Amino acid sequence: MAKDFVLEIGVEELPARFLEPALTQLQKLTEQSLQEHRLAYEEIITCGTPRRITVFVRKVAETQQSLLQEVKGPAVKVAFNADGEPTRAALGFAKSNGVKVEDLVRRSVGPVDYVFAVKQEAGRPAAAVLKELAPELITGLHFPKPMRWGDLDMRFARPIRWLLCLLGGDVLPFTMAGLQADRYTYGHRFLSSGKLVVDEAGAYFDVMRKANVIVDLAERREIIRRQVTEAAAREGGQAEIDPDLLDEVTNIVEYPTALCGSFDKEYLQMPGEVLITPMREHQRYFPVRDEGGNLLPRFIAVGNGGTDQESINIIRAGNEKVLRARLSDAAFFWQEDLKTNLADRVEGLQKVVFQESLGTVYEKVQRITALADLLAARLGASLEEQGDTTRAAYLAKADLLTNMVYEFPELQGIMGREYALRQGEPQRVARAIYEHYLPRFAGDELPETLPGRVLSIADKADTIVGCFGVGIMPTGSQDPYALRRQALGICHIILDGGLVLSLREIIARAYSGYTGRVHMKLTLEQVTGELEEFFRQRLRGLFIDRGLPYDTVDAVLAAGIDDLAGTWLRGQALEEFRTDPAFDALLTAFTRAYNLARKAAHDRVDPALFDSAAERELYQAFQSVSATATTRMNDRAYGAALSTIARLQEPVDRFFNDVMVMVDDERIRDNRLALLKKIAAFIGSMADLSKMVTSNK
Repeated sequence: MAKDFVLEIGVEELPARFLEPALTQLQKLTEQSLQEHRLAYEEIITCGTPRRITVFVRKVAETQQSLLQEVKGPAVKVAFNADGEPTRAALGFAKSNGVKVEDLVRRSVGPVDYVFAVKQEAGRPAAAVLKELAPELITGLHFPKPMRWGDLDMRFARPIRWLLCLLGGDVLPFTMAGLQADRYTYGHRFLSSGKLVVDEAGAYFDVMRKANVIVDLAERREIIRRQVTEAAAREGGQAEIDPDLLDEVTNIVEYPTALCGSFDKEYLQMPGEVLITPMREHQRYFPVRDEGGNLLPRFIAVGNGGTDQESINIIRAGNEKVLRARLSDAAFFWQEDLKTNLADRVEGLQKVVFQESLGTVYEKVQRITALADLLAARLGASLEEQGDTTRAAYLAKADLLTNMVYEFPELQGIMGREYALRQGEPQRVARAIYEHYLPRFAGDELPETLPGRVLSIADKADTIVGCFGVGIMPTGSQDPYALRRQALGICHIILDGGLVLSLREIIARAYSGYTGRVHMKLTLEQVTGELEEFFRQRLRGLFIDRGLPYDTVDAVLAAGIDDLAGTWLRGQALEEFRTDPAFDALLTAFTRAYNLARKAAHDRVDPALFDSAAERELYQAFQSVSATATTRMNDRAYGAALSTIARLQEPVDRFFNDVMVMVDDERIRDNRLALLKKIAAFIGSMADLSKMVTSNK
């Protein structure tokens, strides 16, 4: 008869970020283990709280499935002699597999007959198997920073304090970390007391619920969302529920109770981020806004238990006191910071190290100012935009020396914008100071203004080029300066804005900013080569995420990525052109030229060496097509350019029908190969079509 199985690992409070990865691992480990051990089941449920990690398996089969195994032995002619008597090979094989020699069976494997030992292993009781599996499931969990405790060799996320392991109503006894698995557990730390007995596995969830523990994460998360929403509504507002904060709060409580607290409305005079950051990042509170989106002097905190009014009042008072202290500090910092203009702080950046090998932040400001000015000019910025860019670049890092950013580093850029506005800087300058840090993470907003875009690109490019130049490159999972994220940020900004910029020029100008000041381990050529491949990898993932097939992406990336936005447009055009009947013509022309062009020693074509009409026609067609297509490519009309290039199919076909390319005359042969090489290279400047996966290739 099938029975439920439950294994609960009772621990000291886990960090919030440990819980869900542990449950994911436990789910996978349990599935694999039950499958490998041939134990049938109906469902696996993993759940947990900060104090427990649990796996519940519904309706586990009473015994393992039997195992019928055939072990291949020696060939029959080796296992038996000419008289049919078993040899030592057969006797040894039978003995090693625990069967009688007369029970060996013969099977044909190809043209040869072999003996096989047929072994049938009866299924063991589930209780015996699960008793062995339970410790393996526990030790199979991995955590970022496991710890040891006492004098034990055991390593786990936090010290294990109890183990519950039941199959139906029976305890599956095993010992681990100095503990004996039993049928006992513990409820909520404050709302329950003493050991709790779980009579049988199926009663586990009821026991937990009665002990004020909501073990299911999804249920707990939904309870918090509902309570927070209702608490804010009672105050006439709407809670700002950040998904990451909701997950974190879910992972730190066992029995959530949301409550509303308040703070002095005088603090609302400060920028919203100054209020929200201490609430969300430091206290895990949910801000409350009115219908117009304005912050209210309220917050929603989620306690772990404490459902009676007296407890709620005590918790509320405690939360208000803590937040009041933080906001009081913030208000002091705010007033003090406003006494000094951002511009007056810039010189102080000479004492702030950007990176040990790359100088100070002040030097970085000088570099990104020059680079941003160049990029603004390349993008056709007006004089006003040029001025705003230069000013924003000069002030961009000044807020690093403010009290507010020192206390709350996540407010860098935000405080720069706010102080700039209040100190009379133009709105566009203030916005660019804020935008130059964007995007800060995957899915974050992108800069929208021209000064913000070029300043963001300049800042990120300066960091990437400098790090690569001194040999700091991401390796495997190590990327301490977030260079991958910064390169991806540049890609997003350029693609989103359709900015026409040269990646090579950006790299070269950024590199020149370090010349004479920093000892670069790599030359400009080496840095350029490394970074082109670095950006190519970022673009490949980005284009595929945007919906382009991988072979289209590989084809356009192989043609060059100097113009990032143009590369994306080429990819879109090529993918669209794949559905056009002319695509086959283009692919055919390219393929025929490409295959022979690889044998060409040069691409210098001498029309005087042509000796057939087909050669002359192809050469003339290529000149005409390349001129028209080049114009269209320069206009970034890549679809039209592809259509134009496809016209080469007919003259290419005629060339191959009428002309023998690999003739004995070396000059004529090389001239024909050179012509094909020029054609293949021209088409390849749009996309390397040899990378396209198609049945027509």
